[in-house]
Amino acid sequence: MITKKLAMAAALALMTGFCAAPASAQATDQAAPAATAAAPAAGQQVVKAAAPGAVNKNPYGLAHILAEKNPVSYTILGILLVMSVGTWYIFFVKFFEQSRILGQAKTVEKRFWTSASLNEGIEKLPKTSEFRALAEAGVRASQGGTTLVGLNDWIGMTLARQLEDANGKLAGGISWLASVGSVAPFVGLFGTVWGILQALISIGVAGQASIDKVAGPVGEALIMTAIGLAAAVPAVLLYNFLVRRNKIITEKYRGFAGDLQTYLISKGSK
Repeated sequence: MITKKLAMAAALALMTGFCAAPASAQATDQAAPAATAAAPAAGQQVVKAAAPGAVNKNPYGLAHILAEKNPVSYTILGILLVMSVGTWYIFFVKFFEQSRILGQAKTVEKRFWTSASLNEGIEKLPKTSEFRALAEAGVRASQGGTTLVGLNDWIGMTLARQLEDANGKLAGGISWLASVGSVAPFVGLFGTVWGILQALISIGVAGQASIDKVAGPVGEALIMTAIGLAAAVPAVLLYNFLVRRNKIITEKYRGFAGDLQTYLISKGSK
């Protein structure tokens, strides 16, 4: 009897173990996919959080140069900024001045030479006009005269001096554009040399030529070069444009002075 009872107990134990094992295996199999699904979700969330920061952060641009607050870089940028602003300011000032003089030249052709007398023609010209200054200087020379030279030579010398003064005023400020066009590239080149020097220092401190140590300073160097060219190229183009217009105005001055001298000599001979 005891043996039968022990056999029945062993059979019940084996049946209980077989039932429990599939249940635990099934539970394990259900938990594993859940954990696997949760792991990629968590990993995906981390990637999404890090991606925007990696895209927006740019350690190689102009903002990085300004953020570093390096006094040498600030000085170079300040010089180039002054050069660029001065270039455009002088261009607009001289452009409007030249346009005003060209408008006065048209007034001379329409009003001065169609006047009844020389004094009437002078009064029709604006008081700030260089053409009026030339006419007044010619009239004074024809009235004063000198015994050392002839009347023709005296009027010619007087008008020549007045032309030099007019051309000097006309050329004022344009030399700034020529200076910027010549100097700005070298200022940018100095910024390039400074950036490369910082790259070499970074390599020496780090002990290895890694891209993160070199890219920033080299990028700064290239930006300085680009800014220097951006200041120099417009200065050269605007300088050539203003000089060409100055030549046109100078020819109009000379033509007016020559016609005026001829008129004054013919009037004096009569």
